[in-house]
Amino acid sequence: MRIVLADDSALVREGLVRLIAELGHEVVAAVGSATELLAAVREQGRPDVVVSDIRMPPRGADDGLVACLELRRELPGLPCVLLSQHMERAYAEELLADGRGGVGYLLKDRVTDIAAFGRAIESVAAGGTVLDPELAAALVSRHRDPLESLTPREREVLTLMTEGRSNAGIQETLVLSAGAVEKHVTSIFAKLGLVATPDDHRRVLAVLTSLGARRPSA
Repeated sequence: MRIVLADDSALVREGLVRLIAELGHEVVAAVGSATELLAAVREQGRPDVVVSDIRMPPRGADDGLVACLELRRELPGLPCVLLSQHMERAYAEELLADGRGGVGYLLKDRVTDIAAFGRAIESVAAGGTVLDPELAAALVSRHRDPLESLTPREREVLTLMTEGRSNAGIQETLVLSAGAVEKHVTSIFAKLGLVATPDDHRRVLAVLTSLGARRPSA
């Protein structure tokens, strides 16, 4: 995959470049600010994935997140993985708000797990939604009202869905049969009122519902 990388720390940036190379992907641009990130994507053309720190120059606030949201407006569905030192629910909710998928939010201290990081960027590139497990669990537990009808097992399945796990990944993690996982996922969709339509991605909508977000309008 062709990846554009943004992080204001030269040390972290170089480490990520090497890590991504170990995974067999190419960093076509590595920059240190949100302004440079916007310019790099526009110059390179649509990359397969953008990997960006959230807090970066020029303001030193949520510039990386703002840049990715702007790029996704220009290039709908552009896969973006946001990295952060800290867990911020508001950032996750803003990232997920358009309901299109192809987004990830990972804590930096987990990026040392090369295999997990590789699975995350590949899932996001394929249109999945990946949240750090700690963040996913906090978000699901914070917004209980829409989930009251779910069984404990269905809540476990939904938490794994918010981490970007496929049905096969959920099957392996929870040691369930393929049929059991499909049954739980179908039940979650039904209980959350998520009807299949050509324009909606029900897995993303299930995550949004777990956050208490409104269903995106057409």
